[in-house]
Amino acid sequence: MTGVHPLVGLVVGLALVGVLVLLRRTYGRGRSPVAGRPSAGNPDEYGLLVSVAAPPDAAEASRMSALLTVEGVRHTLVGTSAGPRLMVWPEDSARARQVLDRR
Repeated sequence: MTGVHPLVGLVVGLALVGVLVLLRRTYGRGRSPVAGRPSAGNPDEYGLLVSVAAPPDAAEASRMSALLTVEGVRHTLVGTSAGPRLMVWPEDSARARQVLDRR
């Protein structure tokens, strides 16, 4: 029985994988598998979240975020293209505004 030595098959297989990797790197579509830095969007580009406050600076935004956290209001602080915004789910917006108005 004649056959190919297992080492030859391994070397040929590795060489084919290497050629495919090189072809992919050379002729790929230019998209990196590593995600790029996120860019700030407009305040209305955050899906279902609604903006409840537009603090003037990051320090005030952090203070307002802490108030909402203490009161148990689900929220997120985002840096939009128009400045920092406190975003909440629509069903939490009335309560969030009430908490922020009491400050």
